[in-house]
Amino acid sequence: MATASKIQLSLDHCGEFHVPNIIAESAVTGSEVLQENHETHHIFFNESGFHNHIAHHIPTLFALGASPSTIRKHYNNNKSYQRPSKTPHHDLIRNLDDPSIFLEHLGQEQHYPDYLAFFQDEINQKGHEEVINTYMLKGDERADAVLVRMYAGFLHPIIHLGFGIEFHQPAIIAEALAQAAVHDGWIGPYLLETEKAAAKTAASKSLVEILDQIRADPKLSTAAHWEDGNKIRDGILARAPDEMIKYAAQWTVLPSNLEEKTAEMTNAAVYFTGGAQHPPKQIKFDFYYMHCVNSSIFFSSFLKQPYLNPQHKIRLLQFKAYLDLAMYASRRAPQPLLNEITHYHPKHPQQSWDGIIKRVLEHEDDGHASKLVRALRHGEEICRSYEGDERFRIKGDMWVKLGHMAIDSVEDTGEPWVRSAGFDEAWEKYEDRPRAQL
Repeated sequence: MATASKIQLSLDHCGEFHVPNIIAESAVTGSEVLQENHETHHIFFNESGFHNHIAHHIPTLFALGASPSTIRKHYNNNKSYQRPSKTPHHDLIRNLDDPSIFLEHLGQEQHYPDYLAFFQDEINQKGHEEVINTYMLKGDERADAVLVRMYAGFLHPIIHLGFGIEFHQPAIIAEALAQAAVHDGWIGPYLLETEKAAAKTAASKSLVEILDQIRADPKLSTAAHWEDGNKIRDGILARAPDEMIKYAAQWTVLPSNLEEKTAEMTNAAVYFTGGAQHPPKQIKFDFYYMHCVNSSIFFSSFLKQPYLNPQHKIRLLQFKAYLDLAMYASRRAPQPLLNEITHYHPKHPQQSWDGIIKRVLEHEDDGHASKLVRALRHGEEICRSYEGDERFRIKGDMWVKLGHMAIDSVEDTGEPWVRSAGFDEAWEKYEDRPRAQL
């Protein structure tokens, strides 16, 4: 059984989207390598705070039907550059149940092992359900400090939490809570102020309407500069915070439309991510936008958790949309080009999703491509019943075309992901497409 210190994948919990006929041996191998990662590797693989993605990659491969040998091959490729885990400070662990001490040490990378050990102890005693509700969703100062940090680091903590919840792994949940605790909290004021403003919103606009508003606002759409170190923090929130809050607060969720709004969030993220192309340059997905898509799948999982009340689910989803909208603005809000999707000519047009998945299982990276393909396939499932709704721009065979675009683009020449797609500078190093593809 999976515990706060033992990872054990199960055929009973193969993920929100998974292929049929996953074999038990893949669960065994996946569990073994995830356990090794949990025990021996740090959550950041360097001192700049770059994230260890192994706990994302392996469950994704498992859900997509990877063989034991494929799982181990990808693990071995990615374990080589990980940092070793650090020894916790036991005196501090004993005192982290004091809210003032807990808050005092937030945002400090050196205390990751301390928060990890603390959350493992708490989960062992109380269960992950109570720990999530107490330390992330209670609504007090401590919980809000953790919750907003879940959306820091380009959504990595909430992605990590999502894998823990989706695959029923308390140890990965403990890692996620500890990872969030040591991220910076600068995204917090934006999320919390937008939430306050949204409480006064009479009727929600659609996300695609808000994307259009952001793009049409000259101050907000140009607030991020190419030279900004972090284009949300140093661009959007430094130069146009009021505008960003004003637009984001126009999207609200009710208990009665949580499922529909989850699908809308997913569709909108895929729309601005897949459509952020720059003809005649090669097809590439934006690295930052891609995280908005990759994280979308977990919000379907959150909806199914009985220990999360409707207000918790609303809060999780609204914060995700607020972050997505800021992410969109921070890359100069490029016009999503739907014709780049609808008119796309795949490299292997005869392939269905099965062929796309087989290719991405063999693609060597840190898991971003396989997560993208799985999230796209899941998005197709949850958006199917809304195809007649104008808020849902991605529909029909656009989904499988996006799957082709994803795998074709990472297999193509050049760096696999364009970084900050709305800037002309981001595309300078990429090749023009052959004329036949224009």
